[in-house]
Amino acid sequence: MLFISCNKDDTNELIPENGNLNFISAVDISRYPEISNSNPIFYDNNGNQNDFLNILKENGVNTVRLRLWVNPINEHSGFNEVKQFSQTLKTNGFKTWLTLHYSDTWADPAHQETPLQWEGISYSQLKDSVYNYTEKIMTELQPDYIQIGNEINTGFLHPYGHISNNFQQFKELLNMGITAVRANSNDSKIILHFAGIEGSDWFFNQVGVLDYDIIGLSYYPKWHGKSLNNLKIKMQYLSETHDKKILIAETAYPFTLEWNDWTNNIVGLDEQLILPEYPATIEGQREFIHQIKILTKEVENGIGFCYWGAELIAWKGNQSTDASPWENQAIFDFDNKALPVLSEFINE
Repeated sequence: MLFISCNKDDTNELIPENGNLNFISAVDISRYPEISNSNPIFYDNNGNQNDFLNILKENGVNTVRLRLWVNPINEHSGFNEVKQFSQTLKTNGFKTWLTLHYSDTWADPAHQETPLQWEGISYSQLKDSVYNYTEKIMTELQPDYIQIGNEINTGFLHPYGHISNNFQQFKELLNMGITAVRANSNDSKIILHFAGIEGSDWFFNQVGVLDYDIIGLSYYPKWHGKSLNNLKIKMQYLSETHDKKILIAETAYPFTLEWNDWTNNIVGLDEQLILPEYPATIEGQREFIHQIKILTKEVENGIGFCYWGAELIAWKGNQSTDASPWENQAIFDFDNKALPVLSEFINE
């Protein structure tokens, strides 16, 4: 028999091991608070009407990832909405994983815009702002997992923390966020998040001196290559080289190339898929995520995966041109019924 300590002083409590029931089976449903305002009806695997969060919970989802923007143009993904939703998630038994964009809008390798209220301040003041903002999040939201930045391949808080032009400042700003987390929590685990696998060796070598816990990678075949074997090899190499736990922070796959509204979909062509192994079918979507789960478990330090955009149904109706670019990659079909891919979140 294997006994695992649950002592409150065990700082590894939130870092699951392979085979442990705490393997991270996560979904990013950042837009759900907005979507829920339209009162969509969701159906479980058996076609019965059920609560959205209940369906996730019953299918093994144990962690929910949410993005956090500093001052968005409306309340969505802002501090108050994320705080309220985090409390709801915790009440429902989910662990929370916050991805801090340190921006008022989307942050990714091509976009890392400094929040408007921080523009024009001195570098010293910016460091204080990063610390104070992160401290507030830790104090009031108390996430189980926290990303310092989102897909920070090119740095964050541009131009101050641009990885090419101001590399030392990038590390210092990153360290301010990390320090704020450590000063306010003994339990929250820190993730550094890189999009893709190309260039990841160099990136994680450069941040090796920083105090973080988990390497997070995005993996979408459209952008990051079509070899799951290459993904696995890179995950194994990074985790071994840096002696870190590792997870897939974002992934998704289409169950169809059809549309359910008039908003342009991000994935809509066969050439964006891994064929013939994983067609854009219900079974192809399930099998892709099955393999993502399996390869993550086969990596010695692999601890989980997160499905991005799980909630992104065409919630504004089938005539909308400004709703979901992702409804063919959600984990609910065009009738809002749970898809078989959800069964892959059950940890076996």
